[in-house]
Amino acid sequence: RSAGKRKIHGGKADPDHLTADAVGREYGGDKDLQRGRDGRPGISVDYKTSISKCTSYGNESSTYWWWCDTESHGGVLFLDELAEFRKPVLEVLRQPLEEHKIRISRNSGCYEYPADFMLIAAMNPCPCGNYPDLNKCNCTKTQIQNYLGHVSQPFLDRMDLCVEASRVEYGELHKTGKEETSEEIRNRVCTARKIQEQRYEGTDIRTNSGIGVRQMEEFCQIGEKEEKLMRCAFSTMNLTARTYHKVLKVARTIADLDGEEQIGCSHLKEALGYRMLDKKYWGR
Repeated sequence: RSAGKRKIHGGKADPDHLTADAVGREYGGDKDLQRGRDGRPGISVDYKTSISKCTSYGNESSTYWWWCDTESHGGVLFLDELAEFRKPVLEVLRQPLEEHKIRISRNSGCYEYPADFMLIAAMNPCPCGNYPDLNKCNCTKTQIQNYLGHVSQPFLDRMDLCVEASRVEYGELHKTGKEETSEEIRNRVCTARKIQEQRYEGTDIRTNSGIGVRQMEEFCQIGEKEEKLMRCAFSTMNLTARTYHKVLKVARTIADLDGEEQIGCSHLKEALGYRMLDKKYWGR
């Protein structure tokens, strides 16, 4: 709902692969730079590629990794099977996700490249893909902890939305009720983007995700009830300062999608719901 980072967390045979297919159709093939229908770049990468051997931008072997980041500038970088990547590889992403640029130091000098991209990732909850269904999951507790341990708390903090894609039941395949179409959703998103364009006119902010800490009071004001809700959530959910501000920015976007000028408790509760996976799977 906001320009930034998203993670799709699903089980075995869940629709996270549909997300990968959708990204592929929109932005192009695996491991290659492609252009979407609107000209934005998109790269899809899986853990089996050579970048799994990279540990930092300073190594020659990491050339492909930072190439993916900077070539995704203004577009999408999709990582499939996120927890299969080695932890040092994912940690390298923390800098561009925070600063939207890459710094590379060489003997000849220090170089900066733009890397303001939307990160989308998909992963299973365990190596076999069936956790937390203990009747089907055959992984040990240690295996699950090691698997999820590839994704650190600082990396999770940089994600705006964490969504769990549940298993599709047979009955859902034959639903006949009318649901919101992709075109209708797109129209709502475009309307919300226009609202943000008007709100940030004359500033260097493009979307809600670009709101800085010093600008939170101006653009993400909340009332007394909402402040009480966030104070409670901050302590019970052990939110960090970074995740607290991300919740407010996501709530701002949800309010825009609803056509509301003020952020309400319902918007905050939905935004907080996108941070529940930290507790459910990582116990953080």
